Amino acid sequence: MSVLVTGAAGFVGSHVSIALKKRGDGVVGIDNFNNYYDPSLKKARKNLLNLQNVYLIEGDINDVHMLAKLFDIVAFTHVMHLAAQAGVRYAMENPKSYVHSNIAGLVTLLEACKNTNPQPAIVWASSSSVYGLNEKVPFSESDRTDQPASLYAATKKAGEEITHTYNHIYGLSITGLRFFTVYGPWGRPDMAYFSFTRNILQGKPITVYRGKNRVDLARDFTYIDDIVKGCVGSLDTAGKSTGSGGKKRGPAMFRIFNLGNTSPVTVPMMVAMLEKHLKVKAKKHVLDMPGNGDVPFTHANISLAQKELGYKPTTNLQTGLGKFVRWYLSYYGYRQEKSVK
Repeated sequence: MSVLVTGAAGFVGSHVSIALKKRGDGVVGIDNFNNYYDPSLKKARKNLLNLQNVYLIEGDINDVHMLAKLFDIVAFTHVMHLAAQAGVRYAMENPKSYVHSNIAGLVTLLEACKNTNPQPAIVWASSSSVYGLNEKVPFSESDRTDQPASLYAATKKAGEEITHTYNHIYGLSITGLRFFTVYGPWGRPDMAYFSFTRNILQGKPITVYRGKNRVDLARDFTYIDDIVKGCVGSLDTAGKSTGSGGKKRGPAMFRIFNLGNTSPVTVPMMVAMLEKHLKVKAKKHVLDMPGNGDVPFTHANISLAQKELGYKPTTNLQTGLGKFVRWYLSYYGYRQEKSVK
């Protein structure tokens, strides 16, 4: 395979790029190194990619000319689209960045793919957040996803509709992956498990939110290596696109899969696991969840991905957090002299 990985210096992107490269695929990465979180972490991931000889371009997926040139030079068989503006809460501060990356950026990339001959097959990251206010558990791909609780979720839902349109009109083979709370080494510092680790080690209090009627929030935490297997499995089973030069020759594959772990863990239980691994007690502030777009729980039904991709998560949260903590301590050191945004 020859794969373009967007968001290649990101958390999932760097892991997927390395996995593909290690098994012998051609990989070109692209990332804009934005400062949504500490860019030094992205630069460190870039060094990891360099060690594996992954070619990484600094650029934006909204750059039409750069994409056209790139597709001109390299005949990509597949695109793994992981570039996105992530995070539920930040959407209230900077809504435009979500529309720019998750909608405009997606359309720009799909346009480039549609115009290429032969067209690549596309796998891209949607999100479990599309389930929004859905209360039926576990979440299945056939459930309603028209009640998003955040702008981030709405942009990912829009992405699912937009990709369907490009599949329908232009014959692009498209697979959307609904990730459920991905965590692990080299993860995103804006996520709770990461910031909790930092604050616990620094002796600072952590804020634990709870839902309506004092119910603990719960997440279907999915370890990065399991997510990578799902991403690679999606690329391996993706059918070919059926169009060329913007014209469709026949129906093309369109799929959506949940990639989760299937065993939700409450946030207080996750904190207890971190305390155990860090050998430090957390100072906790427990507050009611503000109306910031977060949902009270997520729980994936993964039977479709199991059947179609052979997807089978193997890392439970206790084990995965242990691996994360070991990485964290080796990267930042216990005292964290490095500046952490």
